[in-house]
Amino acid sequence: MKNVKLDRHPLPPGSTGWPIIGETLEYLGTAKKGVPENFVLDRINKYLSSAGNSCKVFKTSLLLQDMAVLCTAGGNKFLFSNEEKLVKSWWPAYLDKLIVGNSEKTLNITEESNRFRMILAPYLKPAGLQKYIGTMDSVTKKYLVTYWDHKDQVKVHQHAKKYAFTLACKLMLDTEDPQLLGKLQRILKDLSSGFTALPIDLPGTTFNRAIRASRQLREEIEKIVVERRIKLSTASANSMVDDGDHGDMLSSLLSLLMEETYSDGKQITESEIADKLYGLIVAGHDSISSALTTIMMYLAELPQVYDAVLKEQMEIANSKAAGELLNWGDVQKMKYSWSVACEAMRLLPPSLGTFREATTDFVYEGHLIPKGMKLHWHPHSTHKNPECFPNPEKFDPSRFEGQGPPPFAFVPFGGGPRMCPGKEYARLKILVFMHNVVTKYKWDKVFSDEKFIWTPVLLPTKGLPIKLFPHNKSK
Repeated sequence: MKNVKLDRHPLPPGSTGWPIIGETLEYLGTAKKGVPENFVLDRINKYLSSAGNSCKVFKTSLLLQDMAVLCTAGGNKFLFSNEEKLVKSWWPAYLDKLIVGNSEKTLNITEESNRFRMILAPYLKPAGLQKYIGTMDSVTKKYLVTYWDHKDQVKVHQHAKKYAFTLACKLMLDTEDPQLLGKLQRILKDLSSGFTALPIDLPGTTFNRAIRASRQLREEIEKIVVERRIKLSTASANSMVDDGDHGDMLSSLLSLLMEETYSDGKQITESEIADKLYGLIVAGHDSISSALTTIMMYLAELPQVYDAVLKEQMEIANSKAAGELLNWGDVQKMKYSWSVACEAMRLLPPSLGTFREATTDFVYEGHLIPKGMKLHWHPHSTHKNPECFPNPEKFDPSRFEGQGPPPFAFVPFGGGPRMCPGKEYARLKILVFMHNVVTKYKWDKVFSDEKFIWTPVLLPTKGLPIKLFPHNKSK
């Protein structure tokens, strides 16, 4: 029985659009035109009068669901701070087939997710990632020598995807085998295509291939996990000593997880470990590669910004001995470079946001959000809002200096308990890449008018081909 007091409050203003499809086509249409902010900002303006000249939430229908869209930094804060209190994470069912593992455990999914976040946290926080910076630098240098040196032109987006995957496999699976990497990347390509395909699971469809690719990628990762677990067990039995200090994330995780059990007393299996590593690799693949691509675009378009980044990075490069790799102290000096990266992600966030589901009736800004209703936070609602970022279309890295933007206005990584656990990993990956690229090359866009669109994954319409101009002397 509904709370009578709650029933006195109206639903948010808005329209659910066409039967069944709602406003999904318009939502995706603005994204494919490269202006996803229009879907939100147009409705904010439309419903201002009915909301008392302050529209902070509106109603729509997306992905076959009635949905409330929160439009302000305060709305982001409300959602993020009420995780597992008033709301829980929600994704369309068809994405579960690509993202969620096939575990047969009876453990509650939320409990499992939170538990694994606690286990992985030490490896994804700054203290746990510091020892991998040298590896990141080494892999990046090798990648550029192999695939960029001696080339006049490269397509940034496809290389950003390949680079991001190569580095993830080295750090998380400790593999650099070209044949294995090629096989895994082909599988990942089929998997990634499923995120933007019609969810029709019939033989021969793109979505069906993506589901099979998801299964294949998990199986390949599980093979690596099993081999490494046997190797570690053998080494431990022979030496009788294990100080837990391993040179790669997989070995470190395995040493810990071999001792972990679930609440029912069962030991974690190789399949379950592989499933979590799969999630880490897949979750950040498109977002990191998209971020790297947008940064490269803005550095090509804005010579003064490129020069400032180059100055900062050359000061670091010139302080290093020949052959010396980057370390934690070096990355901490890359303040302006990170401001540039943040401004790129503000203007072109890799994601269109995520979704929540109301777990109980509640009132937000005078409007009833009934239990079961889906909620959507959309980064463009604040990233392109002049109240949060004056002159929002201008590229201005200084927005992130000092105290930075208003709290919960800049949300490319989400926020609250479910903030992307790989945020620091992404930061290090981006900065190490920026250091190596700008100290080796300057570049120009091949197509000066190339645009970025969301499908819903962010990508450049022509792959962002660039002309490379190596520096006369790079360190």
